[in-house]
Amino acid sequence: MRVAVDARELCGHPTGVGRYLGELLSEWAASAAARRHEWTLYAHTRPRLDAPWSDRLRVLAGSGGTVWEQVTLARTLRRDRPDVLFAPGYTSPIGSAVPVVQTIHDASFYAHPEWFSAREGFRRRMVTRWSARRARIVLTDSEFSRGEVARFIGPSDLRVIPLGMRIAGQRPGPLTTREPLVLYVGSVFDRRRVDQLIDSFDRIVDRVPAAHLEIVGENRTSRPRRDLAALRARTRHPDRIAIRSYVDEPTLRDLYDRATVFAFLSEYEGFGLTPLEALAAGVPPVLLDTPVAREVCGPAARYVAAASDSLVDTVAELLTSAQARAAVLDHAAAVLARYDWTVTAAATLAALDEGAHAG
Repeated sequence: MRVAVDARELCGHPTGVGRYLGELLSEWAASAAARRHEWTLYAHTRPRLDAPWSDRLRVLAGSGGTVWEQVTLARTLRRDRPDVLFAPGYTSPIGSAVPVVQTIHDASFYAHPEWFSAREGFRRRMVTRWSARRARIVLTDSEFSRGEVARFIGPSDLRVIPLGMRIAGQRPGPLTTREPLVLYVGSVFDRRRVDQLIDSFDRIVDRVPAAHLEIVGENRTSRPRRDLAALRARTRHPDRIAIRSYVDEPTLRDLYDRATVFAFLSEYEGFGLTPLEALAAGVPPVLLDTPVAREVCGPAARYVAAASDSLVDTVAELLTSAQARAAVLDHAAAVLARYDWTVTAAATLAALDEGAHAG
């Protein structure tokens, strides 16, 4: 089987979709079943790739946006004629004659159009819908997202393949030696309420005087754009709040190893990977109480309501009580056991094989 992969999301500093594709490629490189196939990765610039993939990349000139996808990539695929295209980032070339297996991680641009500009929301909705309805198979990450994608987009063949979690190499420190550090990791979208976390921090410090807050993620808020530095400056403890758009892997690992609480107040996710990473590092997550958060993390998290003081109360309790932290982390092993990148990669490869040979 000749497999084409849209690898644009690996370029730059990979975030959600890029990390998803990177984990799949790592598993496929180690899989005898995957190595039997011929793989070609397509991107608009050269991403950092592990050795097994570095000689399988084709760089196609362009910006990597919709025109690149719908014109440049589509034209190249018509010429190369692979057996199947894997499109891991919501959309795929509408005019491609190549069978497509496409992943749609969530339907936020349908469910919450107010989070997007009129132009961006329209583009996302139209290209995702048109390409999904032409795809052989559409994958998504959770039962919650299956319901959302089915309701708003309605592809003919929609399947859930949960994301994985890599446990090997994690070095969680003892619960009794952690710093009073509250950690957030993830791109900063409107729906993730990072501004609320910053606004609440003074009250957390009132309860836990040594507390500090680390925020790691590119600011991608837009309606209106949240000025996180200005929000920090208005607090009584700006020196206790660090805001960084990106850190390298060793620095991120160190933050997870030092943190006592992980705060992720997202209103809407297709899955939500970073709370599981926190769990794997021995950090109890505090999550906004949503159906997908409950589905993914189950009892291995504390849940707070959107409009309440429970965030301050819950974070302060976890910062100061080893017993409260242990009550969450006692469930971590059972929850994390449900998520395995090897299983995710095998199921995705099976979908690619089926997509290539169906029809």
